[in-house]
Amino acid sequence: MRRVVVTGMGLITPLGCSVETNWKKLISGQSGIKLISHFNIEDLPSKIAGIVPDSTIDEYFAEKDKRKMDNFILFALIASDEAIENSGYVPKNELESSRTGVIIGSGIGGLSTIYNNSILLNSSNPRKVSPFFIPSSLINLASGQVSIKYNFRGPNHSIVTACSSGAHAIGDSFKLIQSNKADVMVAGGTEAAVCRLGVAGFSALRALSTKFNDHPEKASRPFDQKRDGFVMGDGAGVVVLEDYEFAKKRNAKIYAEIIGYGSSGDGHHITSPPLDGNGAKRCIESAVKDADINLEKIDYINAHGTSTPIGDKIEIECIKKIFSKNLKKIKMSSTKSAIGHLLGASGSVEAIYSICTINNNQIPPTLNLNDPIEESAGIDLVPNNSIDHKISCILSNSFGYYVFGFIAGDTFFITSIRMDIVDVLFLLCSCC
Repeated sequence: MRRVVVTGMGLITPLGCSVETNWKKLISGQSGIKLISHFNIEDLPSKIAGIVPDSTIDEYFAEKDKRKMDNFILFALIASDEAIENSGYVPKNELESSRTGVIIGSGIGGLSTIYNNSILLNSSNPRKVSPFFIPSSLINLASGQVSIKYNFRGPNHSIVTACSSGAHAIGDSFKLIQSNKADVMVAGGTEAAVCRLGVAGFSALRALSTKFNDHPEKASRPFDQKRDGFVMGDGAGVVVLEDYEFAKKRNAKIYAEIIGYGSSGDGHHITSPPLDGNGAKRCIESAVKDADINLEKIDYINAHGTSTPIGDKIEIECIKKIFSKNLKKIKMSSTKSAIGHLLGASGSVEAIYSICTINNNQIPPTLNLNDPIEESAGIDLVPNNSIDHKISCILSNSFGYYVFGFIAGDTFFITSIRMDIVDVLFLLCSCC
């Protein structure tokens, strides 16, 4: 099997645009969660979100381009641009183009575009519906627009597995390269669901935080006793994956190596998994077996930790069960406390945060963690302030659906340093 490495990374989140900006703000404990101001929130229970400023998009795209694509596609292009530029990769010929693919997932896709065109249709007539309505709404057009811009003609599709979409995109891309179906893959997740319909929909499920509308930065508080739901967020995270020999031949900088990928399914309920976390357990075991590493190597967990009342408890209990032998060694934090829940983009964004964590030997904090839940006793949740800590192995959790705090799918990354080449290694596993 071929080795697969990460050679480029790109981010656009509520903390800003670029990996460097995100990491500096994340480590310093800044929050990107704010009061929603770009649509009417007067009658909505939840009035806050992790928002990417419109000015960021304005810097990258002309007005005519913004009319042709939903924000989730624009976010994917921005993150992909950074990742590709960061990798320094440009296909030299038609063969290399045909061996370069794109998989960018999304949980919901062009929700805002669907909502706005529906209003136009009902308030006026069919001629008012934009000719770009369909291509700007389809989830696969995030991957499509990236491939069009860069002439990447290899495998091209999208993953739609709710909040595991970005993580699954990386995992499937890893397997395509490993099995010699491609040499280079641009992979990740993107989301732009913070619109009036999106917030109303999740509010109807009673999944969102409503008690901190006057203090948005305090609303996302994973594992804290006062948590009352997750905070929606927008953004994208994209990585460039390559065959190791291909990357080495062109002297690319290697940020990480993916070493395993496992998947499983709960097959239990549309929003609720078995409360014993069996799917997650099987998922981790499958990936560990695929990568041939030992669980005891893991010493940091980037938690899914969405700040939902039941979900945080399930995640804690699952971790305690799996890592019972080395729980005192483990540190765990949730970066969603700073940016909110980016839904289909969350897995890939947190994968990039995990790479930054292990490369910098700094652990980002769990913000607003003032009164930890009882179930978390025995786990260092890195409350409120980042810490310097030498990391040898990372697990990053991403769950596929999370309503009322329940989990219906999970994806895990394990990150480690292989000392002989001093590269970062990733182990991925997915459960739906």
